[in-house]
Amino acid sequence: MSSTLLPFKTHHLSHSLHPQFRKRSFVSLPPPPPLFPPRGPQLLHRNGVLARAEDKAREGGGNPSSIQQQPKPNSDKQFQDVTSSGSCDPLCSVDETSSQEYEATYQPKTDLLKALAVFGAAATGAVAINHSWVAENQDLAMALLFGLGYAGIIFEESLAFNKSGVGLLMAVSLWVIRSIGAPSTDIAVAELTHASAEVSEIVFFLLGAMTIVEIIDAHQGFKLVTDNITTRKPRSLLWVVGFVTFFLSSILDNLTSTIVMVSLLRKLVPPSEYRKLLGAVVVIAANAGGAWTPIGDVTTTMLWIHGQISTLPTMKSLFVPSVVSLAVPLALMSFSSEVNGKGQNTDDVLASEQMAPRGQLVFAVGIGALVFVPVFKALTGLPPYLGMLFGLGVLWILTDAIHYGESERQRLKVPQALSRIDTQGALFFLGILLSVSSLEAAGLLREIANYLDAHIASSELIASAIGVVSAIIDNVPLVAAAMGMYDLSSYPQDSQFWQLVAFCAGTGGSMLVIGSAAGVALMGMEKIDFFWYLRKASGFAFAGYAAGIATYLATQNLHFSPTVVASLPFVSGS
Repeated sequence: MSSTLLPFKTHHLSHSLHPQFRKRSFVSLPPPPPLFPPRGPQLLHRNGVLARAEDKAREGGGNPSSIQQQPKPNSDKQFQDVTSSGSCDPLCSVDETSSQEYEATYQPKTDLLKALAVFGAAATGAVAINHSWVAENQDLAMALLFGLGYAGIIFEESLAFNKSGVGLLMAVSLWVIRSIGAPSTDIAVAELTHASAEVSEIVFFLLGAMTIVEIIDAHQGFKLVTDNITTRKPRSLLWVVGFVTFFLSSILDNLTSTIVMVSLLRKLVPPSEYRKLLGAVVVIAANAGGAWTPIGDVTTTMLWIHGQISTLPTMKSLFVPSVVSLAVPLALMSFSSEVNGKGQNTDDVLASEQMAPRGQLVFAVGIGALVFVPVFKALTGLPPYLGMLFGLGVLWILTDAIHYGESERQRLKVPQALSRIDTQGALFFLGILLSVSSLEAAGLLREIANYLDAHIASSELIASAIGVVSAIIDNVPLVAAAMGMYDLSSYPQDSQFWQLVAFCAGTGGSMLVIGSAAGVALMGMEKIDFFWYLRKASGFAFAGYAAGIATYLATQNLHFSPTVVASLPFVSGS
């Protein structure tokens, strides 16, 4: 039985951190019955995607052997069939057949933007060749190149350039300029070696974490979480979904948590404004939950790996503000018309998807491997990525053992999972972090930090501004820039500034649907547009963001502790 592939309009989600949603980018649906019997190979076109329906496959019932038994036409006959009928066999090129489609969908404006982008990149490269000008104006050349590259990342959809490729090209070009402007090439190489060592720790950490999560998902391990949500009352479901996502995101990344919970909502609640609002709750909760643990968000992980924050002090200081940043939006949404309107008919039964063999064991070991990473760092003092690789190694041996001899379950093992993880997302982080490290090596970030210190006296305002800007610009380069602007001599480990940066960068992206990978996932899965989220959820998210910052500052300045509480008059009885 053939099927028709209907592509999701996923915005730029295909370049996001985690591969699970990329795997869901196409939904396989049975084709509708044809109005007239097909008389030959037909070329289907949906949303610019060419899908070929093969009559031979239909006649053979999808059996490869029946197809192979038919005689193969010679190449001349194939070419004649292509040019005459407008369709081709699966092995030939569709260039000839798609010429008319190309003319119909030709967009001169898009091509002009691409041409301008390529011309700008070529012009920048030509300037970089001029060693004397670059040596004299290194800061200006690097600033221009970084601005051009980051614009290519922001407008990747309009330009149709993958942001991972743009990031890698930008990183290499910036380091070339740095090598020209440095006092000597040896100094630039030493700076690059130091930067690469730091960046590789984050990349290895992400690759290990993504593989572990992929293995758990392949075994349907997350059903153990979602199957325990039984309430159907709109207001109760709002709070349950919010806090389940909150704690799930503290262990997993916010993108994975969003995909898991939105998939659950699609089985619990019929399409409605209420379900969209629950999706917005998932985004807010996923970003809030990832802010208070070292492994819950990429930016928090970056700060943790480089020593700006540590495990227990960060969790103790940011847990209550993170809860407040979720509880305030939930409380306000509880009074909205979508929640207090007509009762939703949510008596649907969850899809009976059978858990993979030994899925509970894999879930327990996988989650344990993620939680063990901070413990490994505390016990050994070694970098966290080694703890993540240790957990991946344990899970690898475990899956090889429990699926030994089961050739039909190869997809449940690590080698197959490695082919499904978002490698291009990891390369994007590599390009961005190497680019920012080049600016740090050149001293640009230090100059920006001095300017901010001279004009903005409060470090709390700087950290809060980073969170607001992260709703528009990706928070990874923002946090990387902050780490380059301020070292541990300016703000020591676990200072208010670094903890506030971790909180603001994690939760600030909830204010706009494009501000985080979780929001972009929601856009693709639930067809939520930018302005709907702006009207229905941005105000609630901003209220939670402001309340969380106020809570953090209040708890830090009041210095609550058991001894202080015990000394209060109404507690001690004096």
